Amino acid sequence: MSDRASTVLLRFGPMIYGPTVLFALGEGAVIPLIPVIAAQMGAHVATAALVASALVVGQLWGNIPAGWTVARLGERLTMAIAGTLSIIGVLGMVLAPALGVFTASVFLIGFCAAAFGLARHSFMTTRVPLAFRARALSLLGGTFRLGMFVGPFIAAGLLAVFGSELAAIWFFGGCLAATVLLVLLGPDPERLIGAEPEAAGDEPIMAEDTGEAVTGSIPTAALRRAEGGRDGVFKTMWRYRRVLSRLGLAAASLSAVRSARQVVLPLWGVSIGLDAQTIALVVGVSGAIDFALFYASGQVMDRFGRLWAALPAMILMGAGFLALAFTHDLASAELWFGVFAAVLGVGNGLSSGILLTLGADVAPKADPAPFLGSWRTLTDAGGAVSPLLVSAITAIASLSIAVGAVGVLGFVGALAFVRWVPRFVPRDVPR
Repeated sequence: MSDRASTVLLRFGPMIYGPTVLFALGEGAVIPLIPVIAAQMGAHVATAALVASALVVGQLWGNIPAGWTVARLGERLTMAIAGTLSIIGVLGMVLAPALGVFTASVFLIGFCAAAFGLARHSFMTTRVPLAFRARALSLLGGTFRLGMFVGPFIAAGLLAVFGSELAAIWFFGGCLAATVLLVLLGPDPERLIGAEPEAAGDEPIMAEDTGEAVTGSIPTAALRRAEGGRDGVFKTMWRYRRVLSRLGLAAASLSAVRSARQVVLPLWGVSIGLDAQTIALVVGVSGAIDFALFYASGQVMDRFGRLWAALPAMILMGAGFLALAFTHDLASAELWFGVFAAVLGVGNGLSSGILLTLGADVAPKADPAPFLGSWRTLTDAGGAVSPLLVSAITAIASLSIAVGAVGVLGFVGALAFVRWVPRFVPRDVPR
């Protein structure tokens, strides 16, 4: 990484990466305990799963309003508001007198997580030079992975010390308070890092004049006036419907395959008769491989192009799922489970930051936030639908067929990336 890249990324630490780690640490500590707390409040297994899904549903619903908020209030204020409202959600979880209030609080936290995430994405889109955009966004994804990886261990330690799940929720509240203070009292990123000159002079990256989004640039006042002011969220969705319905759906397929991994691995371990400790160890090793490779994805995208990270990741995960589907009844099923869990970890690690980077690449240069709200809604929807599809196919046929279907989806997504990345991101080779 060049000196300039190192300098800029270090300057992002206290204002972008620091708050991300804090938010993800708290969220990662609470997420595994949501169904447990719901069950303690009287929910059945299916209801507890529904309560846990409120976090994802809230995130889905929050992306579009988050795009509107970031476009009008700015990234820093949006992050502060989202963090403050999340504290209210934490208090609701702690003090909830009934399951409905607890569920609404979980929904609110998911809603605010969408705004927090989109604000960071929009900020990086408009202020990171194209030459090392992928590394910056992969590092952003890596900080989130770090929090989600370490958070459950912190929750386990708090449970051992205090003997109550509420301790993890209070920990989340403390992380949120620190996040808000860091955002409000830390250096103002919009003043320290202004318009990126080389981005402002970029020519459109479309291979043809299709009216699609182009590489993100700085939403300066002059540029907005020249383009007729801001577009609303829904107008932006309609204007860039082609890129969203093509490259956006390809990105959604990647999100779906990623999400399936989190569901399939534990289920597969149970189905072949492994105990909980062994399953946790295999899933943990897969997660560790995933986390170790997050920065490699950014290096590949910046040096060789976006497709060279997206395509190997999708092929690896697709092949891993498809091959795993044929090992269920083998005598060495446990060995193959460990092998393909590692393969999926490699594929997922190599895909770190791809969705953020592609979204930034194709965001409209004048005002990226509304477009990114739509982009993130598509990718989050892919991640939310995937576990439901695995569950439905398993109920109708078998787990092996469901896993094989996810593998096929991985290959279909790889073909979609081959088809649409060169069209919408033709400057895929670094300058």
